[in-house]
Amino acid sequence: MGLRSFFDRIEPNFTKGGKWERYFPVYEMIESFIYTPKTVTTVAPHARSYIDMKRIMTYVVIATLPCVVFGMWNTGFQANTALESLPASGWRTDLLVWSGIGLDAGNWFANVMHGALYFLPIYITTLVAGGICEVIFAVIRRHEVNEGFLVTSMLYALILPATTPLWQVALGIMFGVVIGKEVFGGTGKNFLNPALTGRAFLYFAYPAYLSGDAIWTPVDGFTGATALAVSASDGHQALAGIDITWWNAFIGTIQGSIGETSTIACMIGLAFLLATKIANWRLVVGCLAGTIGFSLLLNAIGSDSNPMFAMPWYWHLVLGGYAFGLAFMVTEPVSASHTNAGRYIYGALIGVMVVMIRVINPAFPEGMMLAILFGNVFAPLIDFFVVQANIKRRSRRLAQAPQGADDV
Repeated sequence: MGLRSFFDRIEPNFTKGGKWERYFPVYEMIESFIYTPKTVTTVAPHARSYIDMKRIMTYVVIATLPCVVFGMWNTGFQANTALESLPASGWRTDLLVWSGIGLDAGNWFANVMHGALYFLPIYITTLVAGGICEVIFAVIRRHEVNEGFLVTSMLYALILPATTPLWQVALGIMFGVVIGKEVFGGTGKNFLNPALTGRAFLYFAYPAYLSGDAIWTPVDGFTGATALAVSASDGHQALAGIDITWWNAFIGTIQGSIGETSTIACMIGLAFLLATKIANWRLVVGCLAGTIGFSLLLNAIGSDSNPMFAMPWYWHLVLGGYAFGLAFMVTEPVSASHTNAGRYIYGALIGVMVVMIRVINPAFPEGMMLAILFGNVFAPLIDFFVVQANIKRRSRRLAQAPQGADDV
């Protein structure tokens, strides 16, 4: 008996009237993960499109793969480099030494494997904890388990430091799924990005684990400030003193969250999303315009006491989580603006806010996470005013039209 026959045989137990009817969302989740759904439209209109929810979410996950691979390599590279001057400890290093892979920072495979030993536990914990919440809400509400959680889990895992305790990983994704999405009705109805909601919760609830100099390289006893922290205290010129060039930041061989450091990996993912029309280019243009324009304004204003005023716009683009946020968070279609004009405004708002937070607010040298959540909150209001402006413009055009003329 084949697997397809097995699903067909047990399906009546989960459909209406079956003894396990309540758990149909669990059956549907597993069955649709393995096979294409059998349901088809039976009444007009018969919309035909190769894009469905599963394909969209699959494309986004594929787009994150360059960040995943590079993130694992860079996490391992930073750890193996630090271990050259510090004693090795922990089960990860013991396993790598025992297996013969070693801790050589010059060996790309050793770096990837070392990084994977940090990323995979975080990702698996995210899937299990967040997946349980998704299934519970699906069973209670009697709706399907949406594939959107696969994207949320991947993005959430990539924006965490490699040193994040697994219990905090679980707590953050549960908060993001429940408070950031399910309380508003689930996938497609949330106005906040669930991954960023969970990350923001951890940031403010456990700041010692999500900020500082000791969390970015997963080696006991190693401390090192991020490029943005150094720039905030001594100016971006000081980055040369710790061997960070613009090119290093663009490639991503610097400290940071697992998947955020490589601008080029993020741009590869963004190019894929734009080519497949999953991401809207207006959001990207608006965000870049806001960042570049406001950064140039602050450069012109200048400051004798705040070195961040002098940071050029092209440094903002490659430091912190800007590139990752631009590629995967700003372009997220559910929590962003839905009107074309609104997308420009929404993107520009985020671009301005991230520079404002980084430069003017000394408490948060990063800023992209808070800027995107700020934009999420204002996206419905932006769309409202855009729609109202369109209504007023059409009303004026109708009023000016000659009597009897057709309203085109």
